[in-house]
This record gives sequence, C-alpha cells and structure tokens, in this order.
Amino acid sequence: MARHEELPLPIYNTLEPVYGEGPEEAQLRFDNLKSKFIQLFGHPPDVYARSPGRVNLIGDHIDYEGYSVLPMAIRQDTIVAIRKHDAGESEKLLRIANVSDKYPMCTYPADPHQDVDLKNHRWGHYFICGYKGYHEYAKSKGLDVGLPVGLDVIVDGTVPTGSGLSSSAAFVCSSTIAIMAAFDVNFPKKEIAQLTCECERHIGTQSGGMDQAISVMAQNGFAELIDFNPIRATDVQLPGGGSFVIAHSLAESQKAVTAATNYNNRVVECRLAAIVLGIKLGMKPQEAVSKVKTLSDVEGLCVSFAGNHGSSDPVLAVKELLKEEPYTAEDIEKITEDNLQSIFANSPTSLDVLKVAKNYKLFQRASHVYSEAKRVHTFKDTVSSNLSEGDMLKKLGDLMNESHYSCSVLYECSCPELEELVKICRDNGAVGARLTGAGWGGCAVALVKESIVPQFILNLKGQFYHSRMDKGVINKNDLGLYVFASKPSSGAAIFKF
Repeated sequence: MARHEELPLPIYNTLEPVYGEGPEEAQLRFDNLKSKFIQLFGHPPDVYARSPGRVNLIGDHIDYEGYSVLPMAIRQDTIVAIRKHDAGESEKLLRIANVSDKYPMCTYPADPHQDVDLKNHRWGHYFICGYKGYHEYAKSKGLDVGLPVGLDVIVDGTVPTGSGLSSSAAFVCSSTIAIMAAFDVNFPKKEIAQLTCECERHIGTQSGGMDQAISVMAQNGFAELIDFNPIRATDVQLPGGGSFVIAHSLAESQKAVTAATNYNNRVVECRLAAIVLGIKLGMKPQEAVSKVKTLSDVEGLCVSFAGNHGSSDPVLAVKELLKEEPYTAEDIEKITEDNLQSIFANSPTSLDVLKVAKNYKLFQRASHVYSEAKRVHTFKDTVSSNLSEGDMLKKLGDLMNESHYSCSVLYECSCPELEELVKICRDNGAVGARLTGAGWGGCAVALVKESIVPQFILNLKGQFYHSRMDKGVINKNDLGLYVFASKPSSGAAIFKF
C-alpha cells in the first residue's frame, strides 16, 4: 500500500469526509463563500481548496535544522474559492478578495514572474507566493502552465492570524492547491508539501517546512511525526484520556515582519553554531563554511565526540566546545577564517540579520536544537509504549514542560504573555504546557486530562482573558477563537460540487 504522502490530494464532492457528521457550520461557510463570489465576480467559483492550521505538540525551531517534528492539524482552516478566466476575457488580472471586510481586495497582474514587494506588506502577497511557486513547479515538470491567465479568488480563513497556528501556511497551501485545481492538476502530497514550503519563502521567512507538511498531509484522528529530506509523515495515535487545549497569548507573532531580529536571526545563529562545531571537531574552516548548513549536518561529529566521553548525546560536544557567552562577529570570523558577509552571501534574508545583530548566542541555540530533537522522538516512543494512560500523560506533559523551558531560556522565543499563560495552564491542572510555533507571541498548547477540559477552559477565561476583555483588548464574542480544545483534524483537500 502506498504511504499516504505518496498519494495525490483527495478531491471530494461533499463536506463530510473533512468536516465530519453534521457539517452545518462548514456548509454555511461554503454557501456564503459562493454567494459572495457570484456577487463580486458575476460567476460561481470553479473549485474550492482548504488547508488547516496546525498546533505543534513538540519540536519547535528544529525543522529548519533538518529535524523531525510532531504537529497535529486543527479544525480551523483557510478555504479558497477560485475561478479561471475564459480565453475571451480580456483583462489578465488576479483579483483576490476576502470574506472579512478587514482585508480589502488586492489586484495584481497575472504575471508569474512578478516580484513580491516585501517592503509593502499586503495580505494578498501570500496568494502570489502560491501563484509564483505553482508556475515554477509546473514548468519544471514540463506541464503546459496555460500562460498567464486571469483568476478570481475569495479567501475565508478561520485560523487566527499571528497566533502561531500557521495561518500563513494554511493560506499559502490552500492558495497553491486552489491554483493547481483550477488548472486541473494534482500532485502527490509530499510534492505539494515541498512546493508550498518553497512558495512561502517568497514572503521572506526561511520556513522549515513543518507547517506546510502537516497542513497538506494530516490524517483525521492522528498527530504526525514529520521527517524531512525526504519529506515523510508517520501517524502518531495520541492517548485517548488527554486533550490538547490551545490558548492565544494575545501577543501577535508577526513572523514575516520581525524576521531579521527574531526568526531568521535564529536560523543564522544555528548555522554559525554548526560551522563552529564542525571546525572544532576537525573540519577545515573552508570545508565547514561551504558544506555545513544546519546543526543536523554536524550531529554525527558531535555524537562521535560524545562517544569518546562515554555518552551518545550531541549536547555534550556543545557544552565542551562552545562558550556560553555570546560571540561577536570578530570571534566567529577568527574561527571560520572568513567574514560573515561572504558566508551568507547567497541569502539576502541572512544578510539582513547581520545588519542588526549585536552578537550571536551559539551555545544556547545549539543546545536547544539537539535536546528538542531528542524530545520529539522520546514523545513518539512514549505514545507507542505500553505505559498506563496516567503514566503516559505524565511523561508527555514532562516532555512538553522541558521543551517550553528550552524554548524560553535557551532559544529565547517566548514573551511575558506566553510565560504568564503557560504558568496559568499548569496551575490549573495541565499535565504539560508550552509555547507552540515560532513563539514571540502566539499560542500555548496544554495537555489536559479529558475529564477536566471544560473547567480548565473556564479557569483560563477567568484568570487570563477576563482582564483583557475589560481593557477592550478582545471582544467577549471572540473568546472561542482564542481558547479551544482540539482533536487532530484532517489535512488539505479539494472540493468540486
């Protein structure tokens, strides 16, 4: 039997396979989308695509270092309705509208070679990422891409933006898939996951691929262990007695906007840590600079080093060979015998990091990545072990707590609101709680015994959200968007009604 990442995306003509029994709420969304489409563009859409958001249960900031992660899809998603212009329609434009009035219509030329204007951030840019990426990919496969053609598009997203639940990946994936469907092509899921990861790089974040992979490849009822190079997904059955509660810290995580100081800065620090480790473990500086891209590239050397000291843990090499104090650019250039500008010459986003970085914390970043990578596999092994349910939940909770500490202290991607929220979760009976996603805002995820979920959510509302409602930060009616329990949901799909 083919592994599910080898299969093409499912195409459905009813909502049940994705939205379950009684999908009335989903039906209303699709009906609303269709009537808005006809009202705006004078025709119904040809086809619809949907892609879900995700919550990462464990394994943050390691996908771009080549390590496996363990996310699950959530029920919130982005739906894109699309129609391809007929040959006779003269204007070759991409018209991208949104169900929400918060997002004004964006119009772009139907040119797949246009640059995404990163200095002028518009919400429609995410669609253009998919448009460009699809064209590049179809061309590389020798498909007739049907030259520039006008497209009418309406987007309806329920993944809260800036929440660390991958609203941007859900948008880029559903856009790319809608464009594919409009041109009547379908690819294996693993190719779509890879393609959409490359698409999102057009927006200027050095995405590692987890968000796109889970959005495309999720299976209903399972979390997924996602491996990279090559991309694979392995179903992970979570213990029945636990539920994951997702809670938004209300600090928005603007990954694309703050990339140079936060997200991409860490990508640069990890690469520098990997190069320095490579050199200290015997590689010639020139060889390390040209060959070492991620910490996974030098893990073997670190493990051999640990082996000579009676251990198998790569963190041992980090502790022995990297100093805890921050490195200056000069410190690193002495070791690499090369200047940082030339090391990162091929990456404009990394050069932006060098302009603003004061120093580089190599010890802390490498320690986080190696220890977090190990926690992901321990989490998966725990789920498939024969521990009793209570012991299993406790072990998983401990791993989540350790992960949060590592993200907060070693990787420094937390913020005061997340720290407060994680503490409130633990104080109210969560067996484990951690920030999830890129951090610097966004959400926390808590593992909670199924039996206390309703009370737990009430307590969070009282202790974290009420004071923020009183200050007008959020509206009482929107509380359900900010704190909810989720079971693992299904991945991307195409709908033709």
